[in-house]
Amino acid sequence: MKIRTALFFLATVFFLMAFNPPKKVTTIYLIGDSTMADYSNNYEPGKDYMKVRYPVTGWGQVFQQFMRSDSLVKVKNIIKTDSAFVDDRAMGGRSTRTFFQEGRWRAVFEKLKKGDIVIMQFGHNDGAKDKTERYVDVPGYKEFLRLFVSQSREKKAYPIILTPVARNFPWKDGILNDVHGDYDQAPKDVAAEMNVPLIDLNKASREFFTKKGKEFVSEKYFMNLPAGVYEAYPEGQKDNTHFQPAGATEVARLVFEGLQKIK
Repeated sequence: MKIRTALFFLATVFFLMAFNPPKKVTTIYLIGDSTMADYSNNYEPGKDYMKVRYPVTGWGQVFQQFMRSDSLVKVKNIIKTDSAFVDDRAMGGRSTRTFFQEGRWRAVFEKLKKGDIVIMQFGHNDGAKDKTERYVDVPGYKEFLRLFVSQSREKKAYPIILTPVARNFPWKDGILNDVHGDYDQAPKDVAAEMNVPLIDLNKASREFFTKKGKEFVSEKYFMNLPAGVYEAYPEGQKDNTHFQPAGATEVARLVFEGLQKIK
């Protein structure tokens, strides 16, 4: 009787598997710096994000919400599966060089599989000449981008290059101007050279922030905080690089819109 029961159970399992095959998942790896990082996901082990970092939010932290099943149809040009998982490996203070040297890229490369997507956004720290521990010159910056692209393709994954997201300066005559210079152009050069899809996030974010206006963006999107409001910043803060949740969400939306335009 027990044998018959076991056989019936196995037959039922096989039947269900045949008519309900497991869903395939596309993993979207995000590699980059603090503007992309997920501060809520054990970014500082043993510490409560809401107490020590909130409201700072990387756009990768909120990117999963754009990967719901009802949204994936809009990016079926690059995501062929019925679900997608965002694996945010971005880390604050990292340039292309330090991301590679610390083994962070290797950890991604070893897990890559066919059909995965690698979205890379660097530049903020690569160009920091006053911080030699992270600085990399433009030729080096390009070379590391080429490495990430070529090794992604080795695994038959799909690389996408982003220009660095805008900082909240300099403003002139109500228009947010570019601050990245050659570190904005370099990703474009590599994308053209290697025939890689490019999302010009620098341009898109500057144009979007300009429409919203300097005062609104500074108060609502960037980490310019009044004193006595947030536990992590009792004295307030002025920060025109990192985002509050609303700013991160808008940048994530710009990236998602950029994905929709990729052929």
